[in-house]
Amino acid sequence: MTTADLIAALVIAVGLVGILVPILPGSILVVAAILGWAVAEGGATAWTVFAVATTLVVAGAVVKYVVPGRRLQVAGIPATTQWAGVALGVVGFFVVPVVGLFLGFVLGVYLAELARVGSSGAWPSTVHSLKAVGTSIVIELVAAVAATWVWVYGVVVT
Repeated sequence: MTTADLIAALVIAVGLVGILVPILPGSILVVAAILGWAVAEGGATAWTVFAVATTLVVAGAVVKYVVPGRRLQVAGIPATTQWAGVALGVVGFFVVPVVGLFLGFVLGVYLAELARVGSSGAWPSTVHSLKAVGTSIVIELVAAVAATWVWVYGVVVT
């Protein structure tokens, strides 16, 4: 393994963790690491690996919004509820280190749904929203892991 391989592997690993712990832009780090490797490696194989990996990550990014979004529409949860969760999640990120993003999101969704549908429907809507976020994270992670395997194949071949 070359130095470029090791650096790319480290950045990819950080990116994969960044997907699970949404503090770092995980998918962007994975693609950036593979781009850096392709630049250092050079050649048609490296650039093909980069193109395939990037396509997988971009497709995952599209699917991660479409699938959970449809499920939320079917459940009758408006986008404004999700935006309220995001807004309080950002505030929570700065107020409570490490877990504030998650706590703020849950609180924001719950409060928005409490105002919209009342106490009887707020918690089920919050649970639907959390499942949608979980689905989104899993989809992004699967796409990034697939891109990582394409990169591993490229490292072995070159």
